[in-house]
Amino acid sequence: MRPAQEIIRNVRVTQAPNGICYATAGEVTLPSDELERMLLVIPRAIAAALDRKAFYFVPLTIGDGDKTLVAEHFDPTLTDHAVCHRNIESGDSQCVFISTRLLEDRFSIAFEFYINVGHAFVERAGISHDFADLVWEQASSNVRGETSLDAFEFRKQALAGGRVDERAKSDYLSATFSDAIAVYLLSLCLDVDYYELREREYPLLAPPALAARLKKIAELFPPNPGFQFNIFYKRRHA
Repeated sequence: MRPAQEIIRNVRVTQAPNGICYATAGEVTLPSDELERMLLVIPRAIAAALDRKAFYFVPLTIGDGDKTLVAEHFDPTLTDHAVCHRNIESGDSQCVFISTRLLEDRFSIAFEFYINVGHAFVERAGISHDFADLVWEQASSNVRGETSLDAFEFRKQALAGGRVDERAKSDYLSATFSDAIAVYLLSLCLDVDYYELREREYPLLAPPALAARLKKIAELFPPNPGFQFNIFYKRRHA
């Protein structure tokens, strides 16, 4: 294993055509063409807000107290100590290490990457007022489910007791915006089935409400050339 700071110093960072900075280190089994597609999905308007951030795709990222270590070869004995991602400050930039061998399949790696992109964008750029109005109208109408555990919990806090908790509402809107960006980017990269997004800890947002949020994101951040956004509805056969 090597310290993450050593990798930051020694591994060359590449900039994708849309402006996203990234690097790989160690035995990353994700094919280079699939990694490039994951990166190129991100619209320039989103990528522009991530100008001081670099994403490092590595086999395993290990948290050791205040230190971050990187296993350059997959070792199953280390998986219990590995984390999906770790943020490291380096000068005036932030480096995000993503464990590709802990996640393994392309869906999980891409979703973890886009979740980080969504959160980073919202931290830098804030929330779209149009999106916030749509989401708050849905929440006020008691639409079923949410898009993450954070959003689910913040929504309950915001609406508890008959009065709106403005702090929880702000946290809720931030969470839903970053969630929707992540799902939208994932849908541009891969064919995503609604049921693949389900979690055990909370009910997933109802399909029409999720579709409305994703359509709003697509209006705000149209797909880059070569990518398409579509929503298809299937009827379950009896």
